[in-house]
Amino acid sequence: MKGFRDFLPPAEIRRKELVRILEDTFRSFGFVPIDTPLLEYAEVLLGKGGGETDKQVYRFNDHGGRDVALRFDLTVPFARYMAMHRNELTLPFKRFHINKVFRGENTQRGRYREFTQCDFDIVGTSSVSADLEIILMITAAFRALKIPGVTVHISHRGIFNRFLQAHDVENKSVEILRTVDKLRKVGADETRQTLTSLTSAEVAEKTLAFIGASGTFQEILSTLESLAGGPCPESQTLREIGEALETLVPPGTVVLDSSITRGLDYYTGVVFETFLKGAEGIGSVCSGGRYDDLVSLYSKESMPGVGASIGLDRLIAGLEELGQLPGDAAAADVLITMQDTALTGHYHALGQRLRAAGIRCEVFPEAQKLGRQFAFAERRAIPLALVCGPREYQEGTVNLRVLATRENHQDLTEKTALETIQRLLT
Repeated sequence: MKGFRDFLPPAEIRRKELVRILEDTFRSFGFVPIDTPLLEYAEVLLGKGGGETDKQVYRFNDHGGRDVALRFDLTVPFARYMAMHRNELTLPFKRFHINKVFRGENTQRGRYREFTQCDFDIVGTSSVSADLEIILMITAAFRALKIPGVTVHISHRGIFNRFLQAHDVENKSVEILRTVDKLRKVGADETRQTLTSLTSAEVAEKTLAFIGASGTFQEILSTLESLAGGPCPESQTLREIGEALETLVPPGTVVLDSSITRGLDYYTGVVFETFLKGAEGIGSVCSGGRYDDLVSLYSKESMPGVGASIGLDRLIAGLEELGQLPGDAAAADVLITMQDTALTGHYHALGQRLRAAGIRCEVFPEAQKLGRQFAFAERRAIPLALVCGPREYQEGTVNLRVLATRENHQDLTEKTALETIQRLLT
């Protein structure tokens, strides 16, 4: 089915390894995992993502006649989750959620109808510290994935709103924000034409000047303030974040980019998008922002929040394009070959001892020719094969074969074999 995919073992192994690294990173910041249903009542989902997103929702009546829909992201269900479970949680609440979402959009490189998002959020505080921590976790996640050339672009919806108010076009804010959000896709000329049709040629040029401000973080911020009517609480938030980042991340890792607006309606404050150097055409691989009003749609209590989402499938597509996809696609580190079915228990005992030492291994289930067993290991990208026949069993030794080079290590004790395996795998 178009936009829905099967994953063969090598691809799924890489995906699971990326997810494992991300989960470890999120946990290192004190974030905890949650889960929500794939299905929500349609009224919970619709109207919170924006007009285009609403059109992409998979919506239907179930067997009980209930109007339901598949979740199109993990943020809106999380808002419902917080409203329902507020009394069971301690605020501020820091969560991560890695799971599939569904959108009936046109498929293209890195964009599918069923895809995986990796969300992380802080709810229950409007502090600058929370905004900063989400940005730091974005940079930490990509550093843990060992992906070079990653840049986080940040801005603030509030400053843009002040700019729109200063030029009397706040009544067109939704359309303008969505137009600006598509700048990287359609280019400046088409953006100018659309803005002119929405406002005027003068406002269109000023908008392009606003979103095209350049210089250092603080220089860009000063430009934005001058175009939006002067310093304001929103610009002060960005100033505090920028000053903190100077000592927390390498230069150039996070940049102020006023063209970042995020098209979804629920963002109210700081917003961010993340790009891979050399694969900018694939779009942002991690986006998010502050959404102080979203949870209040399902609760009388105000619960400000900020968070981001890594698009796993788009990230993988970008890394494939750059030739930087990390992760080990091997099913195991060692294949324990079987030469004699009478030694089946011994082979599995060897496997248990290797696993106890942190070595991934599997036991071949049949006593076939060694050549066939070696070929089996190579097809599964297993780098090493352990050989133990009746003679080796009697002498308390094993043989080790490096499949890529055909190099053999003969008559090793188990201890020496383990040391050799660990050395070869590093």
